[in-house]
Amino acid sequence: MRAELFYQLLMGELSLRSGEASAGFQIFLDAAQRTRRPEVFERAVEIALQSRNGDAAIQAARAWSSTLPDSREANRYVLQILLALNRLEDTAAPLRRELALSPMAERPAVLAAVPATYARANDKSLAAKVVQEALADVLMAPATAGPAWAAIGRMRLAAEDRPGALQAAQRGLAADQQALPPALLALELMAPNMPAAEQLVLQHLRSNDSPELRMAYSRALLDENRLAEAASEIQKVTQRQPDNAQAWLIQGSLLTQAQQAVPAEAALRRYLELVEAGGPKAPRGEERSRGLAQAYLNLAQLAERRRDFTQAEVWLNRIENSQELIAAQNRRASIMARQGKLNEARALLRSLPARGEEGERLRLASEVALLRDNQQYQAAYDLLKDAVARSPEDDDWVYDKAMMAEKIGRFDEMEQLLRSLIARKPDHHHAYNALGYSLADRGQRLPEARELIRKALSMAPNDPFITDSLGWVEFRLGNLPEALRILEQAYKARPDSEIAAHLGEVLWVMGQRERALSVWREGVLQDADNETLRQTLKRLSVAL
Repeated sequence: MRAELFYQLLMGELSLRSGEASAGFQIFLDAAQRTRRPEVFERAVEIALQSRNGDAAIQAARAWSSTLPDSREANRYVLQILLALNRLEDTAAPLRRELALSPMAERPAVLAAVPATYARANDKSLAAKVVQEALADVLMAPATAGPAWAAIGRMRLAAEDRPGALQAAQRGLAADQQALPPALLALELMAPNMPAAEQLVLQHLRSNDSPELRMAYSRALLDENRLAEAASEIQKVTQRQPDNAQAWLIQGSLLTQAQQAVPAEAALRRYLELVEAGGPKAPRGEERSRGLAQAYLNLAQLAERRRDFTQAEVWLNRIENSQELIAAQNRRASIMARQGKLNEARALLRSLPARGEEGERLRLASEVALLRDNQQYQAAYDLLKDAVARSPEDDDWVYDKAMMAEKIGRFDEMEQLLRSLIARKPDHHHAYNALGYSLADRGQRLPEARELIRKALSMAPNDPFITDSLGWVEFRLGNLPEALRILEQAYKARPDSEIAAHLGEVLWVMGQRERALSVWREGVLQDADNETLRQTLKRLSVAL
């Protein structure tokens, strides 16, 4: 550094220390323009920002970008400052320049970062419009059209324009069938009222067997309670990538939930083998710790189901991840209850450390679940009654209390709670379904029950349990062929023991006794303790 520049910068710093921020800024900006040194420009910008002088900051950033037009750092400062000043319409030019300055190989990553860059924009709709204008050139290039449309789609999604976001995903895949970003956007848009989004995902998977997308798709299917489809998708990943540890973990968890014990344990043990081998696709760090804990919990659950409580405890003792220790204690409590030690199990749950309001909530939910699973409905109701008294607007507690009220025969209270929940939250499809199913199961107001269940199914058309409810109400109405069709559909989507109970009874009444026995046997293998299945077999005097 020459003496003249050193002296000028020193004077600038002294001006700042004397509280003369404007003078200090002008000295640094003049020095930057004369010397063309990026670090001096950056210091001028910092001075303006520290002084909360947005106009001076953008002046310095633009001078930097104008003096050094190839500087991506200068252009980024211009973009970020304009966004901070909420001058959205002025951001199109620097965004366009950022893409022009980026090497072609980096442009997809730059495009992927655009929605996060604009995340704090006040006017989300205007931001989406400005971004689409700025991306006009890259939308025309085959190599960047896919990720560019995905970025626009995410901007529209942030503006709560879901149809516009879907249209962007469609245009992105139309421009480039190989592009993953618009397919991932379509996956995020998946919803019962937007079936075209799922069709885009399937379209991409047919031409591009992307394990990343397929795993994400399986999770989305799981969120929609489409367990059989989710398991099928993740199985395709394990077949194509047998060393993909995460895929085996997901498959094992899905099969555990589907109560398919043998293949579930095989998948989970395969996951453990891959983790211990430490291959290239094996998880590391916190992901490894969480994954192992999940695998051990699932294996403990499988051991518990076959009443091998000693082995279940062995798996639980291997859990080291602190975040999963509460889940491990919940599983221990379940094992104790199955051994007839319900009071000790409740004491164990109550001894769990509860951090704040959410911790207390989790602890109470665990105890309610324990009581419910062990048919202690009155005790569970009493806990939920207190919870609702403390938090009358808590939809989850209200719904759970309604379910326990039904179990103890308080049907009027159950209906009152569910109707209050529907009035407060008209899209609560579980409330519609629960009320409709309860009426159908008791043979009361069957046309109304069917309408309630149809309403629930319109909100969650792929939910096999709501489909099961519709089949059951059709059975109660005497529409046996329709009931059979619907229940077979539900059982195919989710071979659950409760659905098996209903399907078997319809088959039994229709005279298909051997098939009914076969379905019931499958249900017993899945969950011999299922209350609905046990009551059905007892009521029909069937011995398997």
